[in-house]
Amino acid sequence: MLHSSSLKYKKRMEETNLRHVAIIMDGNGRWANKKGKTRVLGHKAGFEAVKKAVKFAIINNFKILTLYAFSSENWNRPLFEVKSLMKLFLFALHSEIKNLKKYNIRLKVIGDITYFDEKLQYNIHQAEKITLENNGLILNVAINYGGRWDIIQSVKKIVNQVQKGFLNVEQIKENTLSQFLSTSDLFPVDLVIRTGGEKRISNFLLWQIAYSELYFTDVLWPDFNRHIFQNAIDSFISRERRFGGFKKYEE
Repeated sequence: MLHSSSLKYKKRMEETNLRHVAIIMDGNGRWANKKGKTRVLGHKAGFEAVKKAVKFAIINNFKILTLYAFSSENWNRPLFEVKSLMKLFLFALHSEIKNLKKYNIRLKVIGDITYFDEKLQYNIHQAEKITLENNGLILNVAINYGGRWDIIQSVKKIVNQVQKGFLNVEQIKENTLSQFLSTSDLFPVDLVIRTGGEKRISNFLLWQIAYSELYFTDVLWPDFNRHIFQNAIDSFISRERRFGGFKKYEE
């Protein structure tokens, strides 16, 4: 039997309608440096934190978990580190496909994957195809992704529709652009979590998080666990979301 406080928490969770959590996973390199390890080992430790976050999302019945795995700016990192990250992505696709199927997770990848080699592109497409019919958690991974890129590619698609006569300029609204973004088939982002102590968005889902709640923690990503995740959720459900509206407070 649930304790009264647990019942209140469950009710509050239902009232807040938390469906989509997005995480900027920052701090792998600093975590490694502090421990005298290579940055590559930091990224591998970060992968273990990803698995913990996915497990938490499933237990708490989130609809979508979006992870910022590799930004379009990350190409500026040392070549060895970038190559190691590509190998880690490939390893993750191979090693976790059974778990994606077992736990009914649908994998979705957003970003310009044409920059990757054919082997990695093929494995991404295969993993998405294999899990397409899964109707549990949507694990949305942003790889070679940038918020500005997302908006630009959406605008290009709209221009193409106008040029072909399928869309009139006067018909273009906010929702029109949203329909052409890489997240067009997903619920809006409710909560953005950033680890690592930085308090910025770093070109992540710029359009999509206009009214999202933000939560920043100093915890480095490899140390992210269910307790830190729970702190973020507790902070979220304690807030009053008004989406630019007005709430009259009683005296």
